[in-house]
Amino acid sequence: MDNDIKILLYDIQYTIEKIDESLPEKRIFEEFCNDWKTKKAVERGIEIVGEAMSRLLKINPEISITNARKIVDTRNRVSHGYDTISDDIIWRIVINDLPILKTEVEKLLTENNTQT
Repeated sequence: MDNDIKILLYDIQYTIEKIDESLPEKRIFEEFCNDWKTKKAVERGIEIVGEAMSRLLKINPEISITNARKIVDTRNRVSHGYDTISDDIIWRIVINDLPILKTEVEKLLTENNTQT
């Protein structure tokens, strides 16, 4: 695996971990909605994940990550269409989509480590 790809995968993995750490302990949606700093930190994390994914796709458009293009599109929407993003959308991404992405990234990194 290309070193640039590894770096980007580690960036995604690290950012997902930091997003997870920043969330309310009990994962209560209402607590999230009422915590402006946490919401903005999570949105910024989603932007970072999306930007890293965009760079990954430029290096390897066939990388085996589910919905890679949608991840980039979400980054663009958070960055440029901030007024069209609701707390519900961000919460769904964090609770449903990021765990899947984290698993896929860890699998790619593990496969790479066993091949070297």
